[in-house]
Amino acid sequence: MTSKKRQSPLKVLIAIALGILVGDCTQQGKSIFGIDLFSLLHPLYEFFGSLFINALTLVVIPLVASSVITGIARVGDQKSVGRLGLKMVTFYISTTLLAILIGLFFVNVIGPGFSITPEHVSTSADLTDIKHQLVETHANHRFAEFLLKIIPSNVFAAFAKTEMLGIIFFSLLFGYCTSKVKSSFSQTVLDFVKGIFQIMIEFTHVVIKFLPIGVFFLVAKTMSETGLYSLYSLGLFTVTVFLGFMCFTLIALPLLLKWIAKVSPVRHFKAMAPAIITAFSTSSSSATLPITIDCVEKRVGISNRVCSLVIPLGTSLNMSGSALYECVAAMFIAQAYGIELNFFTQFSIVVLALISSIGVAGVPSASLVALIVILKTMGLPIDGIGLFIAVDRLLDMCRTTVNVFSDSCCAVLVACSEGEKSVLTKKVFD
Repeated sequence: MTSKKRQSPLKVLIAIALGILVGDCTQQGKSIFGIDLFSLLHPLYEFFGSLFINALTLVVIPLVASSVITGIARVGDQKSVGRLGLKMVTFYISTTLLAILIGLFFVNVIGPGFSITPEHVSTSADLTDIKHQLVETHANHRFAEFLLKIIPSNVFAAFAKTEMLGIIFFSLLFGYCTSKVKSSFSQTVLDFVKGIFQIMIEFTHVVIKFLPIGVFFLVAKTMSETGLYSLYSLGLFTVTVFLGFMCFTLIALPLLLKWIAKVSPVRHFKAMAPAIITAFSTSSSSATLPITIDCVEKRVGISNRVCSLVIPLGTSLNMSGSALYECVAAMFIAQAYGIELNFFTQFSIVVLALISSIGVAGVPSASLVALIVILKTMGLPIDGIGLFIAVDRLLDMCRTTVNVFSDSCCAVLVACSEGEKSVLTKKVFD
């Protein structure tokens, strides 16, 4: 799930390599001709890295709100929604929650962020302020107050204060109610919101054009602070995410296909092979959509009635792989900054990963945007993205593949629950 337009990873890979090299050469304590390179260049890394993060953050509110409103309005406007729609949403939520819990398990067992000391992720001058802000944030995150944030008393205040839970709830309800009002006025409002959504997608495309530059400065900043030592934690983070993806894709989803749908997981993998390959190579659920639909209808054997509803909406709303990634990334940052990971903190991250995965579908580098939503809500520093952005491009390809395969599995589960007999039959598959 990221970009509608295929983006070559070469520039990003070169930026990562240069960031590692330059950052390692300008660590604290290193100097040339008596010039302290860290003091000279670290502020530049921080400045330009912050500019890129600010540009990503800039699109969060209008993008999330317009995406949720248009997505939910589209669901509510479907004439076939009813029993079929309820099954679809149930499978969406269930598989996404399952993916998040798998990610949570691995990040707790491996603990990639614990390999970093808080002093390595921030200058000593900033660490005290960050700790103070995080303590205040989590002191206010009692369960009752957390729930109250979901329904804001003033939606404009929620937008102004970037209270993402309230914004997403309002957008969900607004989109649903818009689909139920049958008049030219509601259509005008919906067209306006759709216009904002399309504009924000183009806005995000513009920001992502500067991804190699942003990656260079963020990686250089991290490397200048931690040196090659940070590659160890980066490797642990990558392994954690990979294990989560593999467990979800190769164990959890096949078990659902076997036990609930009563079909062969191996045959489903073979049937979806063209879509899986396309998703991995393009890193785009949207670009893969035509191939996904073709595989689901012609190779898996699901009726157009189910496929036309489940797959397009799944591309927009069912982001299991992205949700798993966001959960692991948020936990990784919390571990790195030495935040107490009690039950409530982890429960909050799970809920936010589930909700935010709905709100930024089909958007370039959407998982980074969704992660910003989680970090801002939890009070974690957004600069923590720099700790793992070097591997985001590779993991982007993997999570897109997981997203597409998860959509197809949900389609199979819905079709089989509707009594369709042609799903993955030999006649259709051959």
